[in-house]
Amino acid sequence: MLTTTTTLLDFLLETRTHTETLCKPLEIEDYVVQPIVDVSPPKWHLGHTTWFFEDFILKQFKPDYKEFDPNFSFVFNSYYESMGARVVRTDRGNLSRPTVREVFDYRAYVTNQLQELLEQNTPSDELQSLVEIGIHHEKQHQELLLTDIKYILGNNPLQPVYSESFSENPASNQSTTWIEIPEGIYEIGHNGEGFCYDNELGKHKVFLNDFKISNQLVSNKDYLEFIEDGGYEQVLLWHSEGWDWVKTLRTKAPQYWQKQENSWFYYGLDGVQPLNLEAPVTHISYYEAFAFAQWKACRLPTEFEWEVAHQALNWGARWEWTESAYLPYPNYQKAPGALGEYNGKFMVSQKVLRGGSIATSNKHTRPTYRNFFHPQLRWQFTGIRLGQ
Repeated sequence: MLTTTTTLLDFLLETRTHTETLCKPLEIEDYVVQPIVDVSPPKWHLGHTTWFFEDFILKQFKPDYKEFDPNFSFVFNSYYESMGARVVRTDRGNLSRPTVREVFDYRAYVTNQLQELLEQNTPSDELQSLVEIGIHHEKQHQELLLTDIKYILGNNPLQPVYSESFSENPASNQSTTWIEIPEGIYEIGHNGEGFCYDNELGKHKVFLNDFKISNQLVSNKDYLEFIEDGGYEQVLLWHSEGWDWVKTLRTKAPQYWQKQENSWFYYGLDGVQPLNLEAPVTHISYYEAFAFAQWKACRLPTEFEWEVAHQALNWGARWEWTESAYLPYPNYQKAPGALGEYNGKFMVSQKVLRGGSIATSNKHTRPTYRNFFHPQLRWQFTGIRLGQ
């Protein structure tokens, strides 16, 4: 937990400002688009992160607080059933009203009210904890905001540039090697220092057989070899569900790859560019990650192997699919009240990803962070690390 009101307030204001900075390259027409159910309009992200602070904090801790607009609880609630009715997820793109200007006014109003609340009183431990959760919740949505913007612009027939200066491919000067980890009993989970989510708690021991893990992520060059060898046509490489996914969608390459004549290109936030063969492959589903690992006569590491080996790995450029199902740790307990809906109710039919990505916000990544997605999803900056 952050120790002083000033530090907490600074962190809050820095986070709130950064969300709006991410939106500066957008045109007003970009704010309402929702191409698919998994992608929310930028305007909705701006409102939802504000609703979180209003409903979970200001309404409970600020005496005589007056809502900015009583309808906004309905408009900007996401999946919190216990917090009341909400707009169906698929209908977020229908919200031409409230206007973008009204949503920014809402943000300013709530931020000012939060600042007043924190400056006027010495916040209780409960209030500090909720504000910190709200900050990290907004940081999660900053990453979603970037990836949703990319999907919105990348599926526009004109494929416009978000920012020419946005770099999706951090350079790595390391050569690829296998890291050998000996058999043993290892501790897994958050160590109690600094912020974490409840799904990281329940520090516990696991036994691991000896294993090897690549220090580097799989590159575009590696993945192109898989494509050229007919990886998407070899049924024996795929899970049954994965093969159905390939055949149904007629998938032939990672998301945002484009073949023009005999050359491959890639749509990034900086526009359409020739495919960088040295960059780590990204926008990969779990199905594709598994099939590639099979093709290489390797496997995906478990989340426990990843955590044990993380200090020897070059990580943080892509969220890395693991072979672990998203399940509770021993003695896991959901947070009380509506916050208990934040992580626990999603612990079914999803895979854990580790590491973070180039879209992950500053001060929001750590070795114990457990991201999770359904295996077919790939609009996030997801990649592949091999294990043996």
